[in-house]
Amino acid sequence: MTDVPRPNVRIHPTADVSPKAILGEGTSVWNQAQIRENAKLGKTCVVSKNVYIDFDVVIGDNCKIQNNCSIYHGATLGNGVFVGPHCIITNDRFPRAVNADGSAKGNADWTVSKTRVDDGAALGAGTILVCGITVGAWAMTGSGSVVTHDVPPHGLVMGNPARLHSFVCKCGNKLQLVSQVTDGAAMSCPTCKNQTIIPKNDFEKLV
Repeated sequence: MTDVPRPNVRIHPTADVSPKAILGEGTSVWNQAQIRENAKLGKTCVVSKNVYIDFDVVIGDNCKIQNNCSIYHGATLGNGVFVGPHCIITNDRFPRAVNADGSAKGNADWTVSKTRVDDGAALGAGTILVCGITVGAWAMTGSGSVVTHDVPPHGLVMGNPARLHSFVCKCGNKLQLVSQVTDGAAMSCPTCKNQTIIPKNDFEKLV
């Protein structure tokens, strides 16, 4: 078949990129990375060394995926998502190599659980996302976190299993509580001075 057009895309000679994968303008794929068939990457993404992107994965514009990450099918990343080195986004909540009768599992013998990482979110180095969850917009996970539940927008989670410890600004710094309002909490960034309203049901989840 004819390769999908890839204007202004940089692919390292050692990378394995399926001709059926779609890569947006200005995207760079570095050495030893693999991108499977029907994966879709937006504009100006960076796919670093030894990254694996499974078939049908969808990744938005301006995403940065650091070395040695594995992103399996069923995953969708929004725009501006940061995936730190050695992160894993899984897709099977009940992993087995065989069925109960000992026969090898095929594609029809398990169910893909979908995972979403929304715009601007950042996964710290070594984060594992247990599939079937959503990481909200501008949320952040601490390095080494094992995330088993949804993360609210702007939420900062860490640990194994990850727990909500704070909220972060779009710039990445921790937000400070200014006042509690009817619908939630008014929080301010001490660095960039931006203010963010955190919904009441999310603010009440703090450890």
